[in-house]
Amino acid sequence: MKSPSLLLSITPILILIGFLFLNVIYFDDPLGGANQIALMITSTISGIIVGFHHVKWNTIQNKILSMINSAMPAILILLLIGALSGTWMLSGVIPTMIYYGIKLMSPSFFLIASVIICSIVSVATGSSWSTIATVGVAIIGIGNAFNMNPSIVAGAVISGAYFGDKMSPLSDTTNLASAIAGTDIFTHIRYLLYTTTPTYIITLIIFGIIGLWYHNTGNITDTDSILSGIGNTFHVSPWLFLVPVLLAFIIIKKVPPVPAMLAGIGLGILFALIFQGQLLNKLIQEEHFSNTYQLVVQTIFGKMELSTGSPNIDALLSTRGMEGMLNTVWLIIMAMIFSGVMEAGGFLKRISEALLSFVKNDTSLVSTTISTCILFNITSCDQYLSIVVPGKMTQNIYKNRGLKPEVLSRALEDSATVTSVLIPWNTCGATQAKVLGVATLDYLPYCFFNLISPIMNIFITSINYKIRRFPPFYPKSNS
Repeated sequence: MKSPSLLLSITPILILIGFLFLNVIYFDDPLGGANQIALMITSTISGIIVGFHHVKWNTIQNKILSMINSAMPAILILLLIGALSGTWMLSGVIPTMIYYGIKLMSPSFFLIASVIICSIVSVATGSSWSTIATVGVAIIGIGNAFNMNPSIVAGAVISGAYFGDKMSPLSDTTNLASAIAGTDIFTHIRYLLYTTTPTYIITLIIFGIIGLWYHNTGNITDTDSILSGIGNTFHVSPWLFLVPVLLAFIIIKKVPPVPAMLAGIGLGILFALIFQGQLLNKLIQEEHFSNTYQLVVQTIFGKMELSTGSPNIDALLSTRGMEGMLNTVWLIIMAMIFSGVMEAGGFLKRISEALLSFVKNDTSLVSTTISTCILFNITSCDQYLSIVVPGKMTQNIYKNRGLKPEVLSRALEDSATVTSVLIPWNTCGATQAKVLGVATLDYLPYCFFNLISPIMNIFITSINYKIRRFPPFYPKSNS
């Protein structure tokens, strides 16, 4: 097959964007299946186009299987993350982290405290959405009591929540970005620190300066309901911090992700049996081995719902186990099928060649990647596809320049993950605006972490700081 034209190569992507726009209009939750079907239909259309260009089915099928196989480690880890979140919730680890995080709240440093608390909760849960929908909503209420601009408070909430979305090993976007780029999640997270740490510090400084303009005269009794709800449901103890500390130690020792996750799940079960006896008795009603066994297994693979008397707290303390990850797994598989067809037709290679014409050095490559991710957030309205499609389009370019995959995964996270919430018609932006009661364009100027992240990545790359390469690619300059 001769090399396809650029117009033909981008046609499947334009078709996909069209379907995604329709999904945003007609479906409340496009990630519940509509976007997966859009990918399936687009893959079928792309397959027909590729077939007309005399590419055999076996070639297409092998490319699809190869793509799916490359995503299997991420799929396995995502399922284990679902299990981990369930056992850590049952053991009281996540509630304890949330409890002490809220305790950090200080009226004198409200905005800074808001960023830090949302960061802690988001890292603990791996979900910016649940953090914003629970703790974030409470913080908005506290901000109103302090007579603070809700747009600024929303910016602090989103900045903290999306810090966790980038940095938590429990986050689906963190796992997806590392899988698409071809690096393991812990290497990816450690490498993110070079851009995330200065961005986070700058964010805290800016919110600290803004906080000086306000005289905090309110109180923080709005958090009492959350603290009492957690305290009445779980046995909260500093000893429960041993679980994340031990898992961090395992990770530092460079234990592979899957065994590390399994260890975390095991620790969660053990600490649930040791510390949460009262909760277990309440949930199983009758103390018996079979009932305890069923509860633990149910927590690993399915829903765990608690009743505290507050819908917001119930939402914060509920998990869906492995089952909750299935839509994301489904999306990844369909995205890999689409990528496989695009690869078989030579479309990704042709698009990569077009992008390569703009690439003169490492900085322009990273800038192009970040710009493409932001463009996909604007056009596809989906955070996941803004990671998958640009990641696959540029992966070989990074490899050909001798850049390690974590350079790509970091660029994906510093753009696709954090800018999705800044687009009013993106699923992330639309959802958070509705949850917080603040319009996307109103809170956008105050989402400093999200705005600075892509700029910081480009800056760090431009000064050639910690740019990792495969031997023998030793950079003499940024070229």
